[in-house]
Amino acid sequence: MPELPEVETVKRGLAPPMEGKIVSRLELRRADLRFAFPSDFADRVAGRTILSLSRRAKYLLIDLDDGFSIVSHLGMSGSYRIEQAGGGEVPGQFHMERSRNETHDHVIFHLVGGSGENLRVIYNDPRRFGFMDMVERRDLDLHPSFKGLGPEPVGNALSSTYLASRFQGKAQPLKSTLLDQKVIAGLGNIYVCEALWRAHLSPQKPSGALVTAKGAPTKSLELLTEAIGTVIHEAIAAGGSSLRDHIQADGSLGYFQHSFNVYDREGEPCRTPGCNGTIERITQAGRSTFYCPTCQR
Repeated sequence: MPELPEVETVKRGLAPPMEGKIVSRLELRRADLRFAFPSDFADRVAGRTILSLSRRAKYLLIDLDDGFSIVSHLGMSGSYRIEQAGGGEVPGQFHMERSRNETHDHVIFHLVGGSGENLRVIYNDPRRFGFMDMVERRDLDLHPSFKGLGPEPVGNALSSTYLASRFQGKAQPLKSTLLDQKVIAGLGNIYVCEALWRAHLSPQKPSGALVTAKGAPTKSLELLTEAIGTVIHEAIAAGGSSLRDHIQADGSLGYFQHSFNVYDREGEPCRTPGCNGTIERITQAGRSTFYCPTCQR
């Protein structure tokens, strides 16, 4: 499932062609995806101007001029592509060919610009695990998908002091705590593994062990907080991970998977300088965890 950097990459790819455009028509080629579309979805979106695109956790937000936002989740295989009227895909920075199967084109935004130019933004989802909804932007935090979400893993809201307040007294393993979206929004399995490796922390370590008796963050928690921000920033800059089905808005694949230090490297030597360990894989809460038992303590 696409993680935060992938969704951020999609947002950045879609923003230039979509922002400021009028939705002349929203074409729905089926009645639902994972869930049914909102009532009168096509009629409510038609004629609206797209003010901006944003992201919260792993959700893409398309902000309209009536105060409502379209909430889009990519599910397992959802992706967008951009087509100019008459054909021709908008080029992307990686220039990698993407497969198109129009059978799985389920939602099409027909857009018109101020100069009269036309283009289509197409949502394609073979497995139909994604979904779209509408919410009044001012009530976003009350929507079931966003209610209770923690801070983003990038930005000033995530600090070691904040994490200390959430980790204090917890016997829960670090990996499980970090995947809790109420602790950190949008942080997924791949990047938790990478951040824990960078901070040299075992995914099985009790979360509370990173907090002092007085409730302050330990040095290890400070290093972990920094590692989380770094790995997410690097993944966004590289275009995400693009594992399995995920592709960017321009149809190209992200390259961050070539930079994995620990994820999906079971049996390979640890890349920590001076470490002679070997990457192992364990299962935690049904998810694969990759780590080095030698240097991650």
